[in-house]
Amino acid sequence: EVRRNHSAEGPYRAETAQLKACARRLRPKIPKLLANKRLWDYVCTQLRAQWSPEEISNRLPIDYPTDKDMRISHETIYDAFYLQSKGRLKDLGLDLPTGRKKRKKRQTRTTTPAQQRFVDDMILIDDRPEEVTERLLPGHWEGDLILGKNNQSAVITLVERVSRFVVLGHLPGRHTSKEVFTALHKAVAGIDKAIWSSITWDQGSEMAGHKAFTMATDIPIYFCHPGSPWERGSNENTNGRLRRNLPKNSDLSIYSAEDLEMIANIHNHKPRKALNWRTPAEVMTNALTRTGSIKPK
Repeated sequence: EVRRNHSAEGPYRAETAQLKACARRLRPKIPKLLANKRLWDYVCTQLRAQWSPEEISNRLPIDYPTDKDMRISHETIYDAFYLQSKGRLKDLGLDLPTGRKKRKKRQTRTTTPAQQRFVDDMILIDDRPEEVTERLLPGHWEGDLILGKNNQSAVITLVERVSRFVVLGHLPGRHTSKEVFTALHKAVAGIDKAIWSSITWDQGSEMAGHKAFTMATDIPIYFCHPGSPWERGSNENTNGRLRRNLPKNSDLSIYSAEDLEMIANIHNHKPRKALNWRTPAEVMTNALTRTGSIKPK
């Protein structure tokens, strides 16, 4: 401090030091994002891929483990959106994953107990093996329907509990038990059988054909208690993320199977905090490699 603010006429003087400090405060500082083009390009690329600022910030040390210049806090990225003088990312037409213009405070969610639709031959979540509950082994999934406007359309969402890998099932028409289980059969056929060990679902009427599905696939279905969506926590969290691409009060039947595959691909290649900022696709690939479904390179 003394060396930086010393006077040309002699030793340190408080008046000179104060003048120099004021001058430094007035000197414009180049924002970190603008000063590092590689960092700027990385942030813009991942924002276009629907990554959040927190995901970008925490993934950088994985993608650039030895490059200390490729580091930025999520708050600095947020500032580029929310501070008028620094809204350069916003000027490029980029948006936050939520699509909101302002940050939203956390809200406490309440649930209304749902009516049990059927009782025959159900296996409740209480009877799941420990390996499912504790996420000890991959291959155990959580499922649900995302509903469109007036509940007239729907998309199946399946989330693997260890990797958070998501599979979306196409329901072009109705979403009765028959249509749902036809789509579930296709979903199971699309990924190696070794990675399908169980599915956990709520007690919705679309599950009326669960016994026939289990007999045909050897995949048991475990049922949550009525009005307990938190018992499918990974699925509920993922459904919230998917709403950016599959909005509420919209006609979900307009999305083709190819559209849904593309949406799932976006989410499977986003880093997740629960996975130590690895992507679901990376964790799932490792799981498939261990089962022998994918040969290690």
